[in-house]
Amino acid sequence: MPEFKTDAEAEAFLEKDLSGLDFKQFKPMRFEVAKKEAALNMRLPAALMDAVRAKAKAQGIPYARYVRMVLEADLQRSRGMKR
Repeated sequence: MPEFKTDAEAEAFLEKDLSGLDFKQFKPMRFEVAKKEAALNMRLPAALMDAVRAKAKAQGIPYARYVRMVLEADLQRSRGMKR
């Protein structure tokens, strides 16, 4: 997949025939559209918070979103929670 420096470069690429592109390299992306109506405040040991921040940074997401994703994934596994 080429890297683009401008929106114009990306738009020009998308105008081409992309049928030969190997889409196996792409990963599904989840968009968050649900309104966040409740808040959670918790105290954690510094080492755990540092690990959470590092893991979130490695995934390129804010740490609060990472924590929410971990909670959702665990609940889906254990209870079949629907989003």
